[in-house]
Order: sequence, then C-alpha cells, then structure tokens
Amino acid sequence: MSAVRGLHRFAARERLTDADPAGAVRPPAPPRRLPRALDVADVLRLLSSVDGTDPLALRDRALLEFLYGTGARISEAVGCVVDEVDLDDASVLLRGKGGRSRLVPLGSHACSSLRDYLHRGRPQLLARQRRGDRTHTIFRNARGGTLSRQGAWAILRDVAGRAGLDGRVSPHTLRHCYATHLLDGGADVRVVQELLGHASVTTTAVYTLVTVDRLREVYAVSHPRARD
Repeated sequence: MSAVRGLHRFAARERLTDADPAGAVRPPAPPRRLPRALDVADVLRLLSSVDGTDPLALRDRALLEFLYGTGARISEAVGCVVDEVDLDDASVLLRGKGGRSRLVPLGSHACSSLRDYLHRGRPQLLARQRRGDRTHTIFRNARGGTLSRQGAWAILRDVAGRAGLDGRVSPHTLRHCYATHLLDGGADVRVVQELLGHASVTTTAVYTLVTVDRLREVYAVSHPRARD
C-alpha cells in the first residue's frame, strides 16, 4: 500500500496523471501490542530464584527487587548512583528519557535487598577493580566496573531460566509487571504515569487494556450469568 501511494504521489507531482487517486487512502493502523506482564506468583518465583550471600547473588537479588519495586527502565537502574537512593526515606531518584527525573518510592523488600548489597556485596565488587572507576553507580559487574544494560539483561535472562520462565521475560518485563500490578491493585492511572515517567498518560493507558482483559477473564470464570 505504501508503494502504491508513493507511486501515485510521484505521478501526480510529475504531472503524469491529473489526480492522485490514492491520496485519500490511509494504511491500516498496526495492531497495538499489549505489554506482556507476568502474574504476581510468577514474579515471586522469579525473585525467589536468586539466593546466596556472595556479592553477585546479593547484586542480582537487589537488581531484580529494584526493577520490580520501582518500575525503572534497565537503563535507569544501571545509571542510578548511590547518592540517588535514600534507604531511610525509602525512595530513589530515577533519571529517565529526555532528561526528566522522578522520585519513586521503594518498597520494604527492595530496601532490604539494596541495603544487604550495598553493605556486603558492592564493597567486595569494587575491590576487584583493575583501574579506578570514579563512577558511583550502584550496580557493578563482576570486575567491579559499572554494570551495563546488556549485563543487566543477561542477569535477568539467567534468573528467568532458573525460575522456569525462559522466553517469557524481557528487559521491560518487570516494568510491565510493576505497572499492571499497581493498576490491578487499584492505583490511579495518573499516579502510575508519574511513577513510570511517561510524558503522556496515553502511553500509560495501554496498561489499562491489559487490566480490562484480566477483569473480563475473571468475570467470565466467576459470574454465574457470564456463560451459557
């Protein structure tokens, strides 16, 4: 359709035809892809798949709790520095797209995991640095440097495999879960918009479609007059 419209537009511009018959034709909008979120039980299984007290295990648990507890993008998580987390106030400053920043609350599980990692895991990772890395990012790789987005994705993929969720988890999955579970719990879509750092509520509204679908499923299964 795009090629046909382009051909007619070109022919009309070059005066090869008197009119552009395809000018009013609009291509169909592609189907809107709904975010893919795990249910709460699957998220808990994912989080519980990280155990151990070595520095990398402490880091991995803190990273997953951080992602699910804040709805942060992976780029926001790996770019977050120590001074932007206030465990006493249970909040974190996230720096998102377009230079926009937002203050997001931290749940008790995320705070606990971060505290363990910052006190017992991160110092050991920093001690492995071959060269002085002056960045103060929270999450570090096995050599003590700043954890990359690719490194964070590899951690998530590895833990998902151990949890039996291989193929169902992407870099954005925990962010989708965060938004969907908040809305399922009764959060206002405007509040979720602020927490996610969306510039427009239209972007956030796609999660309400997921929630409505779930409500329909529950209704169909539970209501005595929903089925023949």
